[in-house]
Amino acid sequence: MTKQPLIVITGASSGFGAEMAKLFNAEGFPLLLLGRRIDKIKELPLNFDNVMIKQVDVTDLASFSMAITEAEAIYGQTDLLVNNAGVMLLGNIEKQSPKEWETMLNTNVLGVLNGMSIVLENMKQAHRGTIINMSSIAGFKAFTNHAAYVASKFGVHGATETIRQEVAAHNVRISLVAPGAAETELLSHTTDQEAVTNYNAWKDTMGGITLDPVHVAQAVKFIYDMPQAVNIREIDIAATQQDG
Repeated sequence: MTKQPLIVITGASSGFGAEMAKLFNAEGFPLLLLGRRIDKIKELPLNFDNVMIKQVDVTDLASFSMAITEAEAIYGQTDLLVNNAGVMLLGNIEKQSPKEWETMLNTNVLGVLNGMSIVLENMKQAHRGTIINMSSIAGFKAFTNHAAYVASKFGVHGATETIRQEVAAHNVRISLVAPGAAETELLSHTTDQEAVTNYNAWKDTMGGITLDPVHVAQAVKFIYDMPQAVNIREIDIAATQQDG
């Protein structure tokens, strides 16, 4: 049986990242799972025989790079990097702390750029490899009380497409998945209660239930399972009843 290549997933402790870890783990891929809450990753229902877990903040390029280097020394070169780590802090910029803008831009944009910069050179030399960046429908569509978040996700969209063009000739795939509202922990970090109330009222218009993260993970795996010669550049995925 051919040895499966290494897959790196950031933000693997919950939500989309946790579901991706389950899917790829079930098929025997060696995994490097990164997150700030490694206790949550260790609680996932996984076979940990070929799983490395590292506590990493993706805004810290040095520790991010070191974790990937350690995993590659054991499992071989990264074949798939999923830049999934992200934060969503809703609020109107007239009231929102600039620290929250900074947190979102650093994690959602610089974290993605850090990840790509670490693995791209080896992927180009190998003439194969895939990077999937997790963005949002808010990466191409504005929503009230989302200004800084929208700015960060528009940044992910723009960076993804730019770098895709830069490395296409090297047979390296750069793709993007843009989920709509989903049943994750993202909203729980928002400090603006009015924004939370408005978001939940919007969620009620969809029957009170948004997108199941498992379907987002399946979309990621669908992209990766395509032959290396095929790059699904973007998937936008949302609950059917989400009208925006």
